[in-house]
Amino acid sequence: PLKSTILVINYKYKTLAKNKKLYKEINKTGLLFESKKLYDNQIPAWINKYLNNKLYTIDPVASALLNEYLGTDLSKIVNELDKLIISLPENSKITTKHIEDNIGISKDYNTFELQNALAKKDILKANRIIDHFGKNQKANPFVLTINSLYYYFRKILIYHFMKDKSNRNVAATLQVNPYFVKDYQMAARRYNPKKVVQVIAYLREYDLKSKGVDNVSAKPDDLLKELMFKILH
Repeated sequence: PLKSTILVINYKYKTLAKNKKLYKEINKTGLLFESKKLYDNQIPAWINKYLNNKLYTIDPVASALLNEYLGTDLSKIVNELDKLIISLPENSKITTKHIEDNIGISKDYNTFELQNALAKKDILKANRIIDHFGKNQKANPFVLTINSLYYYFRKILIYHFMKDKSNRNVAATLQVNPYFVKDYQMAARRYNPKKVVQVIAYLREYDLKSKGVDNVSAKPDDLLKELMFKILH
């Protein structure tokens, strides 16, 4: 190759071992850059940065909703964000309504709205959401709902035992957007530490039941209804 040639080697899905000859040769004459997979709590900030570079902004709830349903796969997230960008004028603020219209994730029936209903102990709203989940299990798998609720109540438990409950410290400790701190404060007022521990035990119990442990006939939607009753009462 010519001296002016720039060769880029994209080594995906694994980390190039430092004892490999390829690694040593590149390290001698080139540049090595490792792009580590982002953690779940880093995704909303990444979404914000990506959109800001494209001259767009996003509502914190909308950003968290995308994170919840798309996970940490950046290529998948970029694909969906680009759909939104194409459909909206520059300098637009992306909302949950835009996500529902263009991506198909419901703005009213999702795990964040379920968490919000549980935080308020809004029995009617919580039951409407789980009824929707039961009728749309492919889009709302039982295991993902359980997982989301487990991490939610785990954070409430952490909040209870924090000495410094300032908004800034809560956001940093729970690794959430400051916008959501008020939701955890509200939930903590309605669920004391003893109840939170009990809820986490229920979540583990029903996770096992969904996998057939001590359960031979109950379907996921029935299990979810039982679980909601125990959490809310």
